[in-house]
Amino acid sequence: MFLNEPISSEILEVKLINLKEMLHSLNSVCIAYSGGVDSTFLAKVAKDVLKENVVAITATSPIYPLSELEEAKALAEMIGVKHLIIESNELEIPEFSQNKTDRCYYCKRGLFEKVEKEAKKYLIHHIADGSNYDDLKDHRPGRRAAKERDVLSPLVETELTKEEIRLLSRRIGLPTWKKPSLACLASRIPYYEEITEEKLRRVENAERVLRGMGFTQVRVRHHKQMARVELIPEEMSPLSDSLLRVKIHAALKGLGFDYITLDLLGYRTGSMNEVIQENAD
Repeated sequence: MFLNEPISSEILEVKLINLKEMLHSLNSVCIAYSGGVDSTFLAKVAKDVLKENVVAITATSPIYPLSELEEAKALAEMIGVKHLIIESNELEIPEFSQNKTDRCYYCKRGLFEKVEKEAKKYLIHHIADGSNYDDLKDHRPGRRAAKERDVLSPLVETELTKEEIRLLSRRIGLPTWKKPSLACLASRIPYYEEITEEKLRRVENAERVLRGMGFTQVRVRHHKQMARVELIPEEMSPLSDSLLRVKIHAALKGLGFDYITLDLLGYRTGSMNEVIQENAD
């Protein structure tokens, strides 16, 4: 499902070697760790290279499902990396909750400041995030915050794409190789609509309902009283069953949505950013 492109084993090996060499040169590193595909891969490779000189730091936040925190804990334990949990609430940052197009800058700036404080406690001078090479193609204001705080992005520097990270993750035995792509729940809310905890929980619960029905890669975009559902194209065919459609409609309506619609283009990362790109054109 997730691995479609034929990728040269030689290219993968070279990129993995380059990543290990880069990490080795750091001597020690704190990783902003979510438990997703990219940061888990980075944490595993860093642990293999730097042994005990790696600290993975996860921030609790209402913009992420609680289930992701629990999974991050379990994965960190499996890898054997030192794992810290810090508290964060981006909804308390006005520039974030107002939901302008640079929302992610303020989120990441706050996160990196907190991670930097923890790094200093361990006398670690380098901070890294799990951004990958594909992220350069999308609207990512958080990259500016990373540059301002001198946060490294080893997967970007070694030009590792999401597809390559999945392949290498499978090769080294990480269960996250097939984990659906994640993004904070705030990414489900259109720009300039206020982000509230009520909206975040509604989205979280709606996506949990759909995953419980067997859908894997799911996004529920929160357009006021309408839920715009994104599924991968190969999982749309079950919706020809009218009973399933009625079941989904009833479940999401019960969560507070008045209208439920299917996005015919299907799941894609950063679909909310399409409006920005269209306006820029």
